[in-house]
Amino acid sequence: MTKPTALTIAGSDSSGGAGIQADLKTMVAFHVYGTSAITSITAQNTFGVRASLHLPPALIGDQIDAIMEDVGADAAKTGMLATVAIIEAVADAVRRHAIRNLVVDPVMVATSGARLIEDEAIRTMSETMLPLAYVVTPNVPEAEILSGIEIASVEDMEAAARAIHGLGPANVLVKGGHLAEGATDVLFDGRELRRLDARRLPVGKVHGTGCALSAAIASGLARGWAIGEAVTVAKDYVTGGIASAFRPGRGGAVVDHSTRPHDLGQRTRAPGEGTPEGREP
Repeated sequence: MTKPTALTIAGSDSSGGAGIQADLKTMVAFHVYGTSAITSITAQNTFGVRASLHLPPALIGDQIDAIMEDVGADAAKTGMLATVAIIEAVADAVRRHAIRNLVVDPVMVATSGARLIEDEAIRTMSETMLPLAYVVTPNVPEAEILSGIEIASVEDMEAAARAIHGLGPANVLVKGGHLAEGATDVLFDGRELRRLDARRLPVGKVHGTGCALSAAIASGLARGWAIGEAVTVAKDYVTGGIASAFRPGRGGAVVDHSTRPHDLGQRTRAPGEGTPEGREP
């Protein structure tokens, strides 16, 4: 028996709330076999990040090579890519292995406020990683940086999604959780804008939501789902995880990954479904 496979290329969160730890928990929830390439190691707990160490770009590339030459990946996602050299190494590996269904989560700032990317790496992210992405998943602050548009409304999110799409990704999902009202996300595929509405839950800040969402989307794509279905189920999964968020330590809350995607057993893999058009291996 085989399972769909997904690769997370991201940083390690020692608290288990975000990063590769959250990604792998999400992949298990979606019945996807998860593999990882660690880009950075952080020392953190539920109060925040204390220190971080970025791994050598060559070692990151070796990790990706080792996985792709053996297990492979039906989908992949990126998280914390902190430096220009790391971004370039990851982009080179993505091209070298023709990785399709790539979800780029342009991680820039942790929930605690800690900066997770160098200033000069933001341009490299825009110019190098985004054109390789099947879908990019910025939150409002990240979308403002990538698009140059100040966002105060869903209409602004839609304008930002269009602008970010012009940077090369096949699809753009702008996450609206940072706006004052509601929790509406905007999905743009280059032709159609779609709003995904959800009620705002009165739980305060929850660590690891962006990691869980991007990993859930990657898992859906690995299972052969089309982008709309992957995003919809991923959003439902994270909303459920936020609703039952808990505090493993004395600090902030984290996503509850024991939530089961609501229709996981009802979907079947369709030949070619979820494969980016024009992105043949």
